[in-house]
Amino acid sequence: MKHLLEISDLTPEEILRIFSLTEDLKEKTSAGIREPLLPGRVMAMIFEKPSLRTRVSFQSGMAHLGGSSMMLGDDVGFGKRESIEDFTRVLSEYVDVIVFRAKQHSIVQRVAEAASCSVINGLTELAHPCQALADLYTLREKVGTLEGAKLAWVGDANNVARSLAVCCGRLGVEFSLACPSGYEFPTKFVSTLHEQCPGVQFSQTSDPHEAVLDAAAVYTDVWASMGQEAEKEKRKKDFAPYQVNQELMSSAPDKALFMHCLPAHRGEEVTDEVIDSPNSVVVEQAANRMHVQKGVLAWLLGVHS
Repeated sequence: MKHLLEISDLTPEEILRIFSLTEDLKEKTSAGIREPLLPGRVMAMIFEKPSLRTRVSFQSGMAHLGGSSMMLGDDVGFGKRESIEDFTRVLSEYVDVIVFRAKQHSIVQRVAEAASCSVINGLTELAHPCQALADLYTLREKVGTLEGAKLAWVGDANNVARSLAVCCGRLGVEFSLACPSGYEFPTKFVSTLHEQCPGVQFSQTSDPHEAVLDAAAVYTDVWASMGQEAEKEKRKKDFAPYQVNQELMSSAPDKALFMHCLPAHRGEEVTDEVIDSPNSVVVEQAANRMHVQKGVLAWLLGVHS
């Protein structure tokens, strides 16, 4: 049984296979062809956090593939009426894949351990694998090849940054993180990253101008993620020097892309001038969530694995 809980669940070859499926399916979608690879397949979605891109991209993608999806709300009583394991074992008998957007990564792990169908992490506090896959696919579309490219992350070392760092390590992309002291990756994560991705090019610095040098893309995210609202004011103060503005982008190459997983807090982590610039690919990133997730579903459910 294959699951996608973290990028580390995928080998470099599997990521590239998903990208190949994505490219084929995206080209067909652009031509008006929606290949029904998953007729009769059913996807269940459980979301403990708000979502626009993850929810709609998965539901639309499954519809394109000829399958169906259902959003399970409070009425099903997840985590309330029975054990997570009992809930999952029963749900697995009805559906082919479960997409879970959870407050705690450990809950998604428990669901995957109990499930007899595939489970996809739709976001946890530790990882956002589908976002990272879509981001690296977008970068490859724009620059032609990922090997030797550099991605600069300016901001908090959050769940998206973690997944991106591993995905970059898997695909030979240099990853540079710029953030204030105290917000960098934990030592254990860095150690695991080097174990999982031998030869990874990875660096952390407190200087955002240093991080974006020679970068093919500059990426940022909100300074306070969901669940960190109590830290918002402190984070605004700490991250103020890390705003991605035109001055910072001037330290990057002229053709450097701007990336953001959205939603953006305009005027905080990024200025309007940058996010609305010709180099911004934030809409393409969001659009590719659907295309890449179609590739993930086709691969995960064994249609073209």
